[in-house]
Amino acid sequence: MEKGQISVQAENIFPIIKKFLYSEQEIFLRELISNAVDATTKLKTLANKGLYKGSLDDLSIEILLDKEAKTLTIRDKGIGMTEEEVKKYLNQVAFSSAQEFLDKYKDEAGIIGHFGLGFYSAFMVANKVEANTLSYQEGSSPVIWSCEGDPSYTLNASEKTERGTDIILHIADDATEYLEESRIEGLLNTYCKFLPIPIKFGTTTETIETGEGEEKETTTKEVDRIINNTHPIWKKKPSDLTDEDYKSFYTELYPFSTPPMFWIHLKIDDPFNLTGILYFPRIKNSFEVQKNKIQLYSNQVYVTDNVKDIVPEFLTLLHGVIDSPDIPLNVSRSYLQGDANVRKITGYITRKVADSINDLFKKDREQFQKQWEDLGAFVKYGMISETKFYDKALKFALLQNIGDEFFTIEEYKEKVKATQTDKHDKIVLLYTNDKEGHHNYIEACKEMGYDVLLMDNVLDNHFMQHLEYQMGDLTFVRVDSDTVDNLVQKDKEEASVLSEEETTQIKDLFTKVINNTNHQVSTRPLGAGQAPVVIVRPEFMRRWKEMQQLQGAGGNDLFGDQLNVVVNANHPLIAQQLLQDGDKQETLATYLYQLALLNQNLLRGEQLAAFVRQSLDLVGRN
Repeated sequence: MEKGQISVQAENIFPIIKKFLYSEQEIFLRELISNAVDATTKLKTLANKGLYKGSLDDLSIEILLDKEAKTLTIRDKGIGMTEEEVKKYLNQVAFSSAQEFLDKYKDEAGIIGHFGLGFYSAFMVANKVEANTLSYQEGSSPVIWSCEGDPSYTLNASEKTERGTDIILHIADDATEYLEESRIEGLLNTYCKFLPIPIKFGTTTETIETGEGEEKETTTKEVDRIINNTHPIWKKKPSDLTDEDYKSFYTELYPFSTPPMFWIHLKIDDPFNLTGILYFPRIKNSFEVQKNKIQLYSNQVYVTDNVKDIVPEFLTLLHGVIDSPDIPLNVSRSYLQGDANVRKITGYITRKVADSINDLFKKDREQFQKQWEDLGAFVKYGMISETKFYDKALKFALLQNIGDEFFTIEEYKEKVKATQTDKHDKIVLLYTNDKEGHHNYIEACKEMGYDVLLMDNVLDNHFMQHLEYQMGDLTFVRVDSDTVDNLVQKDKEEASVLSEEETTQIKDLFTKVINNTNHQVSTRPLGAGQAPVVIVRPEFMRRWKEMQQLQGAGGNDLFGDQLNVVVNANHPLIAQQLLQDGDKQETLATYLYQLALLNQNLLRGEQLAAFVRQSLDLVGRN
């Protein structure tokens, strides 16, 4: 029997490990199983190099629970340790045997763990930890190392007969949740679902059929339950996979989810290593529940689903997996450090996604347009937030008009520039975000030969402003904006049927009945076919108010609800009846003004009730 002191820098290292080493206590199981995978991978590497001649029949890892003894055991059949290696690796905190092995066999070994502290994460949940181990080396003797959470340890001879290591955790009283089968199974499904070595946990019933016809017999037997998929499809060649393979894997990752639109298989070997599959979900107009669906792995070990430091913000709308051993992780493997590798990976993924979408657009534009309702929000988000994506997306970003026609941005500019260019030589893109509510305004635009876009996505306010800023030669104007009038070409303008004196009289009348300093009155010859009174909004003020609402400010407008009331000088009710009925001028003007408010959904409360009564009175008189 040997006793000694573990080589540490401070006497209080174990309390530090227990409380502060990892962001989450449950990480201990991932760390210990990762070490078991490393030990197994090392053995396979040595066998491939001819340095180990023994059996490789069963290289599985077993997870064993004993509630009565209050122990949790992680058992591997890997490389094991000699007595000297136990002293070297377990008694020197933060000395990583994985790193030493990786340095020696860096071209062949797929080592997961790079941090010696991983083993000591066991003390977050255990008041005693034992390592019972037998090395693969001929003539080795088994030993059992034991530590009770302080710098002292014991090292004794063991009776272990099978190659490998058992890590036995004597679970502490404040961590008994890790003696529950359901808790361990949940952690295994989270962190170890795609590890490259089979992991056994519990048993399952297997049905066996023997014989044929009437002599056919069915029996059952208990077999070990393998909880992980050791060969996930992101490690396979795309040429070896079918669409059904990709769809099945998506279901495996996200049970009960709506099938994705399409996917991208990532694979790169230089200047860094990265594999993965990114799925495009059907997000339509909602972002609330989409993020944190990309799972990050390091050599098939789950790390996190918070990938904002490796994936650009807009790509967090995607689902899927990314696996890279080149992503730098801190000791807990839970947070990413920003460095050159991360930036390279981010840039690669952005380019790969943009190029893949462009390929889909060029290959089948009709199908691409059908998917735009789901894909549009993603593309717009990317163009707003990522310059590199914006430059590439200009080729395939689409604008949709109210006639359900689709155009690239350049195609649409070419379509409308002849009739929709303002006095500043900017192309004016007219749009609606409420096709039904803006019906009258849309019809008026169509009568003047203008085209109207449908921009009703939650991101469209930001998207339009971003295009205006980036392109410089266009501006977006909503169909109920006061600036739409400025588009009317001189040869389309109608002469007013009112004299200058009558125009002034009409303007003064409406200013009086409206009696609101935020409502500006003007008269224009809009044509007899349009409404007698039209309410439009100043484009700048309307956008400012909508941005306030999007930012959670409740739409509080410091300048009030500014409206422009445009009186159609050529409408018969204005040009004829209103000027003739001296006694009823104010009543009719008020009614026409309220009718315009109603058309904008701005007539409410007492005003709306009074308008309804007045309308009923008018119907009754007739």
